[in-house]
Amino acid sequence: MSPADDDELTGIHCRLDELLAARGMTLTRLSEIVGVSVVNLSILKNDRARAIRYSTLSAICRALDCEVGDLLVRAD
Repeated sequence: MSPADDDELTGIHCRLDELLAARGMTLTRLSEIVGVSVVNLSILKNDRARAIRYSTLSAICRALDCEVGDLLVRAD
């Protein structure tokens, strides 16, 4: 199986739902703050993202006052 296969699991879990809930923030509000569409944030939130720009990752972490390791964790 190649890295480009759609069915491949990355072993990375995005904790966006948990971080949003802990901060009382909606996906819509985060979208407004970071300038990324709700659809793209939803793809990230549901562990379906295939890539993420460092600038987007940085903006999300800044908006949620967290570190990258708080947002993305190994899901072995």
